[in-house]
Order: sequence, then structure tokens, then C-alpha cells
Amino acid sequence: MNAMRSHVTCRRGSVLIVVLWACLGLVAVTLTFGHSMLMTYRGTDNDLAGRQADQAIEGAARYAETLLANATTPGLFPELASYEREAVPVGEATFWFLGRPLETGNGNTREYALVDEGSKLNLNTATAEMLEKLPGMTPDFAAAIVEWRTAESGTTTSAAASSSTVKHAPFESIEELALVTGATREILYGEDANLNGVLDANEDDNDKSLPADNGDGKLDPGILEYVTVFTREPNTQADGTPRVNVAMPTPSAELNTLLKEKFGDTRAQEILSSLGTDQTPGPIVSLLDFYTRSGMKEDEFGQIVDAITTTTGDYRTGLINVNTASETVLAALPGIGSEGAAKLLAARASRTTQDTNIAWVKETLGSVDAPRAGVFLTGQSRQVCADVAAVGRNGRGWRRAKLVIDASGTTPRIVYRRNLSGLGWALGSDVRQTLAQQKEVR
Repeated sequence: MNAMRSHVTCRRGSVLIVVLWACLGLVAVTLTFGHSMLMTYRGTDNDLAGRQADQAIEGAARYAETLLANATTPGLFPELASYEREAVPVGEATFWFLGRPLETGNGNTREYALVDEGSKLNLNTATAEMLEKLPGMTPDFAAAIVEWRTAESGTTTSAAASSSTVKHAPFESIEELALVTGATREILYGEDANLNGVLDANEDDNDKSLPADNGDGKLDPGILEYVTVFTREPNTQADGTPRVNVAMPTPSAELNTLLKEKFGDTRAQEILSSLGTDQTPGPIVSLLDFYTRSGMKEDEFGQIVDAITTTTGDYRTGLINVNTASETVLAALPGIGSEGAAKLLAARASRTTQDTNIAWVKETLGSVDAPRAGVFLTGQSRQVCADVAAVGRNGRGWRRAKLVIDASGTTPRIVYRRNLSGLGWALGSDVRQTLAQQKEVR
């Protein structure tokens, strides 16, 4: 009898163990499915956030296009106070325009703004001497850049260029520089590995992590920060009529008519007489050269500066906006140099408003250097870079894109787009912490 009871007890114990294992298996399966569902939910949430960030970038692009289309004075770069730039909401998403405060301090100050393409050297028009003055450049690389864009003639201008395949056609993007002989990551990027214009922690750790840096607490960007291929402005007046070419050997009838319309017969004759008796050798080479020789006053020049030109063709290409260019870029121009660039920045800072009248450059540089520099200068820009960073709901779905918007035609349009999301987070730790706190509140 005892043996039978023991056998029954063992069977019952075995059943209990089997049931317990079955329950454990069911719990494990439930947890597995639950974890899988959680991961699916998180993945879906991240995908939704990414799509929201993508749409925020598209919204930022339309916003920038609208700013340019509705500009009160075509060609004037938008004033900071005239548009939203930081943490701009688009539904549940948010976007930022990443600015470039490279020369307002040591590169640590973050700025949110659109970037003027007209503040940069154009790779298709800058001379080798101008390119050589950019940070980290070498004479051979500068010569190779010029060789790359120059139409084929059967000869080369540099040993570096002659040893490789050369395009012999204009640059189509600044990334094309990587194909030119002599290009290195250090020359192109400098310490700014993510191209956000701000010194991040990994860019100031004395080579403990990529990129290579000197740990001096100051951002040293590469030449990609200072060059473009998109700058051009229409060689027409605001109403679409051709500008008057003032680089003629003798004043034209069109110039005579323009001056009479603006200033009357007497003053027009005085200006024409000054041009006729000017002893400066050679033809007029720039608008500042014309201003210097004409004896006009600054406010008078401002009334006709958008109606005159010294070139032919539908567009003036590669001019640099003296209202927005950095000290580094200005110092690379003939007639300016480091000392002149510092003077220009000081004079620019003292001006209360921005306009297309660049007569103040002559007052700053003098009547000898200003005409030389004027060959490369303008007071306007028709191309804007929107470096847009965006996140979706809960601060997730990081996206970043660089867009160049061209307003030199009838309507602004995007002429360049590059996905920069792969370069990593570019908004700094403060924004990351703010987004995390907002997520906790929600």
C-alpha cells in the first residue's frame, strides 16, 4: 500500500514539474513576443520620427525659398531678425538652420542662421593665388584646382595636375575637390569633421579620437568651409533691363542718359567730365574703379550701382559679397590682404544696415586698392545655403541635409542637395539635453 502511494505521489510530482516547465516556457514565449513587440514599436516610432524629420527639412527648404522670393530688396542676404532659425516646430518635428560663427570667437559659439554662398570663393573663378591663401592650402593643390577646371589646351600648369586625370571642365560641386590631385582630408575638412562650423569635443581632444586636431580650443576648418561653385547674379537691373556697361573707352550714350535721369543735366555733365579728365591709366575694371574715377558721392553711387556693370553676358559669376564674407575670404582677394580684411570687418560692423551700395569699401581701402578688390566684390548674393538639422517626435529620427537655393532666376529653386545625416549629431550637448528633458515631461 505504501509503495502504491509513493508511486502515485511521484507521478503527481512529475506532472507538477512538467506543468511548471510548461508554464515557464509559456512565460518565456510571452516575454519574447512582448520584447519583439516592444522593439517593433520602438522601430516604428523611430521610423515615424525620421519621416517627420525628413518632412521638417522639406518645410525648412520651402521656408527659405519663400524668404528669398519675398525679399524686399532682391539680392540682399536675409537679416537674422527677419526669420526663424532655431528649434522651429513643424508639427511634432523641429528643425534648425546651422550657421557658421567661425570668426566671431574661437569656434565654440554656436550660431543658427542661413549661410550666404556669396561669402565664399568660387572654385570656378578664383585664381591660384587667391586659393593659396586659404587655410591649409598648398601651391601645388591650388594649381591643380585651376588645372582641373581649365579647358584642355594640351599643356598643364602644374606637375601635380599633370600626373593624374584632369576634368578640364568647371567644378559642379565642392565635393569634387576630393578628386583633385593633392587633396587630403586635412586640407578639405580640417578639424571640422562633421562640417557644422563649431568645435565639438572630439575635435578638440589632441588626437585621442578622430579627426586629427591640435587640442588648442580653437576650430581650424578645412577649405570646404570657404569655397562654393554656385555664386552668380543676373547682369540686369531690377526690372530685367540690361545694365549699362561703364567699362567702355569713352562714356556711352546709355550712361549719359542714366546719369541725367538720376541727377539732372548739370550733375551728369560733372560726373562725365570727371571720367573724361581722369588720369588713371587703363580701362575701368570694376564698379569701385568707376566710383573712384567719377568723383561721385557715396549716396549718388548707391542710386546707380544696381544699374551699371563692367562685364557682358547674362550673369556676373563668382563675385564675393563684402557684406557677409569672412575675414579669411576677404584676405585672399587682391587689394585687400589681412590688414585690409580686418579694416573691412571693422567698417562693416559699424554700419547700421546692409545694402547693395559698396562705395564704403573705397572709403575703407583707399582709391588704389579698392578698384583692384572691386573686380571680385559685390554687395549682394543670390544663393543661400540652408544647412538644416532636424529631429522628429521625442527628439528622435536625426536628419541633416545641406541645400543650396538659387534666387538668380525668376523664382528661387534648389540647385544642390546633400544628405549629411551620416556625419553624426551636429547640435551639441545642450540641445541633446533639452530634447531629453522635453521627452521626460511628455
